Amino acid sequence: MLVGIATKVALARYIVDFNNRGRRHANRLMIAAVIAKDQLRSQAIALGFSLFGVARAQTAPGYDHLIEWIRRGYAGEMSYISKRAAAYQHPDSILEGCKSVVMLAMPYASNPLTTPRKISPESSGSENTHSQTAQCKIGNYATGQVDYHDLIRQRLNQLSGVLEAMYPGSLNRGVVDTAPLLERDFAKLAGIGWIGKNTLLLNRTEGSYFFLSALLTSVELAEDRPFDADHCGSCTACLDACPTSAFVGPRILDASKCISYLTIEYRGFIPDELSRKMEDWVFGCDVCQMVCPWNRKRNVEVPAELEPSQLADKTSLEHWLTIDEATFRKLYRHTPFWRTRLKGMQRNALIAAANSNRVDLRPHIEVLAMSSDEVLQSTSRWCLSKLKEVPDHSPA
Repeated sequence: MLVGIATKVALARYIVDFNNRGRRHANRLMIAAVIAKDQLRSQAIALGFSLFGVARAQTAPGYDHLIEWIRRGYAGEMSYISKRAAAYQHPDSILEGCKSVVMLAMPYASNPLTTPRKISPESSGSENTHSQTAQCKIGNYATGQVDYHDLIRQRLNQLSGVLEAMYPGSLNRGVVDTAPLLERDFAKLAGIGWIGKNTLLLNRTEGSYFFLSALLTSVELAEDRPFDADHCGSCTACLDACPTSAFVGPRILDASKCISYLTIEYRGFIPDELSRKMEDWVFGCDVCQMVCPWNRKRNVEVPAELEPSQLADKTSLEHWLTIDEATFRKLYRHTPFWRTRLKGMQRNALIAAANSNRVDLRPHIEVLAMSSDEVLQSTSRWCLSKLKEVPDHSPA
C-alpha cells in the first residue's frame, strides 16, 4: 500500500515537473519567435520595405470571393487566374509546409495628380513638371528605373537569407504578385491595412501607393493582430471617379473594363465604347488612387530605384508611336512596360492620341495603319476616324 502511494506521489511530481518543463519550453519557443520576427522586421526596414506584418498560413479568407469573381467573368481574358484557381486557396500550394506568411510593402512615388488635402494656392502648384508637360499618363508604379519584380525579389532573397541564418534548414520563398497568393487577404491578416472599396490595400499612413510582396516560411513566427477596421466609411470617391465604370460595387472590380487591364493585360482591339473612356492613359491607371483621401497626406521615403525617371519619354505620345522594336527592347526590357510589349504600347498611344485629338501626330498614325499587325491596323484606322482638324481662326 505504502509503495503504491509513493509511486503515485512520484508520478504526480514527475507530471507536474514535465508540464512545467513543457510550459518553459513553449515559452522559450514563443520568445524566440518574437525575437526572430523583430530581427526580421528590422532587416526588412533596412532593405526598403516600409510595412511589415506576419500572418499564420491558412485558407485565404477571400478565396470564395475569388471563385465567384472568376465565375462572373470579371477576370476578363486573364485565364492564368482561373487555371490556377485552386492554388489560391492556401499558401501550401506555393511552399509545402508553410507555417507563416510575412507580408511586406515597398512604397513607390505618389501620382502627382493625387487630390491635395486642401485646395489652396500652394497646393495648386504642387504638381511636378511631369504632370504639367506630360502628353499622356502612365500608372505611377511604372515611372521608376527598374522592374519592381526584380528589385523586390532581390530584397526578398536577402531577407530569406536572414531567416535561414536564424533557422538553419528552414524552407523560405519570396513572392512578388506572380504566385497564386491572395496578398491583400494576408496583408489584412498581418495587420498591414484594410481592403478599400477600390479593391486596393489601404494603410492609414501610406495610402495605397506601394507594392505588396510576401516571404513564405516553414518557421512558425509570432503573428500580428489582423486589421479588422474599415476606414473607408461612406466615401465612394474611387467608385465615382472610375472613367470606365469598372466597379460593380464596393470591392468588386470588373477587370474587363478596368483601364489597367485594358492597357496591360488585354491584347486585342479595344472597342469604341471603352476606348473613348480611356482618356490619355497608355499604361495602367491611377484614378481610383488619385482621389482616395488616404493618399492625400502621404509622406514616405521611396527607394531610389523606384523614383520617377525618364518621364519625358514615358509620357510622350510621339515617343511611343515612333519607337522601333530594337530601341524598345534596349530601353524597356527590364521595366514593367515589357509585359505589354511594343505593339501594346503603340495601340494604347493611338487611343490616347485620338482621345486627345492629336492631329499633329497623324503622319505617325498613318504609318502604323499600314502595320502587318491587325490590332495596330484597326486601332490606327479607328484613331484616324476620330481625329478632327482644329479650325484655323488666324486672320487672313
